[in-house]
Amino acid sequence: MAANETHQVALIGLGTIGIAMAALHLRDPTSTIHIFDVRADIEQFIFAHLPGFLEPVSRGTSVASLISSGRIKIHTALETACSLATIVQEQGPENIAFKKPLWAQIEKVAPPTAHFWSSTSGIPASEQTAAMQNKSRLLVVHPFNPPHIMPLLEIVPSSSTSSSEVEFACRYFRQVSPRHCPVVIKKEVSGFVGNRLAFAVLREACYLVEQGVVSVKDLDQIMMSSLGPRWALGGVFESYHAGGGEDGFRGFLNKLEATVQEVWDDLGLISMTNDNQRWREYVTAQVEETYGQSSLGQTNGKKAKLREVLRIQSSTP
Repeated sequence: MAANETHQVALIGLGTIGIAMAALHLRDPTSTIHIFDVRADIEQFIFAHLPGFLEPVSRGTSVASLISSGRIKIHTALETACSLATIVQEQGPENIAFKKPLWAQIEKVAPPTAHFWSSTSGIPASEQTAAMQNKSRLLVVHPFNPPHIMPLLEIVPSSSTSSSEVEFACRYFRQVSPRHCPVVIKKEVSGFVGNRLAFAVLREACYLVEQGVVSVKDLDQIMMSSLGPRWALGGVFESYHAGGGEDGFRGFLNKLEATVQEVWDDLGLISMTNDNQRWREYVTAQVEETYGQSSLGQTNGKKAKLREVLRIQSSTP
């Protein structure tokens, strides 16, 4: 993205991820955000929720002023939202039956030079482009919730995606928000990388709770009191590399080989799709009993703490 380049960003779908992405794109003071969502109360939704996603220094800027100045434009048709777009980013349902025809439609109404991004958590670009004429324009930009705070953006091209599209996406986010960290995933794989790691931990967490080894509350406490802080500062490999002393990661594996292998051999298999769903209801009930009903507003109190963790992380040599 050139220093004097401005963008018309069309956001398709404005749920929890979409509204946070709107706040992220608004950090570029020259951009215009075009919003299209089928919900009838989209304007009220923006007025109610967008202020809480804006950067602290920008919260004095009202949604009304962003709309009146033309920084935000709300559209009632996909065609008008995309007609001037330099970037089209969709945050629709995690459903290939929705995404595949949507991108074919967007391709017809957006300028031929527009960049196409999907915020999917797991549907690869190669599947989404099946009905498109030019498959080289689309890639996945997978944010982590809340994306206006969490630095990671997984940039996941298909084998057909142009390398220039990958380079542009990385350059764009580094300039719009220097603290964000776009990482290119080299191959399409189910769940990409972040979710594969997270869901592997989730699978084992559900197994341990269902087997009565630990409660939901205590498992979360174990994560927050050990692995969470450690991995926030060093990641998986760097942390275990340090744990191996002078011999590094090799030394770690040598010292704990027997224990590591025993755990790997003992890892419980737990299925989301088999007929025995007792574990699912058991774990879900314990989570709901422990933490109560979840809501969008409930997460706001965590944002300041999350920002502080990231501040400490970035200041640690």
